[in-house]
Amino acid sequence: MIDDNSELFKEKFRQAKDMIAAAGHPVVLTGAGISAESGVPTFRGEGGLWKQYNVFELATPEAFTRDPALVWEFYNWRRELLAKCRCNPAHLALVKMEQRFSPAFTLITQNVDGLHTQAGSRNILEIHGNLWQVRCLRCGRLDTVYGVFESIPPKCDQCGGMLRPNVVWFGEALDPQVLGAATAAAESCDLMLVIGTSAVVQPAASLAILAKKRGAGVIEINLEETDHTGRLDITLLGKAGEIVPGLMDGL
Repeated sequence: MIDDNSELFKEKFRQAKDMIAAAGHPVVLTGAGISAESGVPTFRGEGGLWKQYNVFELATPEAFTRDPALVWEFYNWRRELLAKCRCNPAHLALVKMEQRFSPAFTLITQNVDGLHTQAGSRNILEIHGNLWQVRCLRCGRLDTVYGVFESIPPKCDQCGGMLRPNVVWFGEALDPQVLGAATAAAESCDLMLVIGTSAVVQPAASLAILAKKRGAGVIEINLEETDHTGRLDITLLGKAGEIVPGLMDGL
């Protein structure tokens, strides 16, 4: 929760609003914390277990090769969970920010839940992919499919090849085009908001430091301090759904 009684917080909050108002080319980086407020599970905090399986072992290309039906059962379960989640005030406030600064605005997210799209954001770089997208392993066709698959592993409507979730699994490289665009945005922005990230997942964690080194102001919004906190301009501790809408007020 926001500590409204803290004079230091109020001053930092005012400074952050001034930085946003003065920005010309802002970039936002979001992580699991913003989605957690919509009810999306953060597996790191919950021990990473699904049934008796470690989800970090399931989310690998090796696991998919070994037992694609099991992996798809796990992703069907995740799809069922996400279908019940709705974007929260922080997601909606970032839509307002994009409308204010577009086209000079980029939203980079580590999340695969699609909640930014649900909220109405458009210029999004999903560096870890999107859970609602599937990719054919035979023909490479990319498609967006909501809901769960009745038959698993699902097959491509075009060629009959096996589909896989279009997400970046552990041990896989990020899409070089998406990562390149995110890096370019961090290098060229004059302000970056870092919201709900743990600052431990690379290479996304390095984007804020890259922006800072290139002269941008960086505002961190998180429930707790991170390894980057002391190196950034302003850190506001509290819920994104409470802080971010306030920062966008009056834009």
